[in-house]
Amino acid sequence: MLDNLDVDDSESPAIGIVPAGVRWHDVQDHLRIGRSPLLLPIDDGGQYRGLYWTEAKPIVVSELGTDQEQAISEFREVLRERGEA
Repeated sequence: MLDNLDVDDSESPAIGIVPAGVRWHDVQDHLRIGRSPLLLPIDDGGQYRGLYWTEAKPIVVSELGTDQEQAISEFREVLRERGEA
């Protein structure tokens, strides 16, 4: 599990914010165990992607933008549309 993640819980669902530089393997392990949505910075270009667990696999939501707050908002909307919130 990743320690000391910032969490945006201003609305449901709460979204963990993964800091830059965390290994993809560690993110996947955290998601598999914790099952809560995560927002990850993409190294190239400052974009964000969302990641959540459904059934037996992780789902990646790409291209959520470069602004963290906007990316969180868009990711929440995707989760709600897909019945994950």
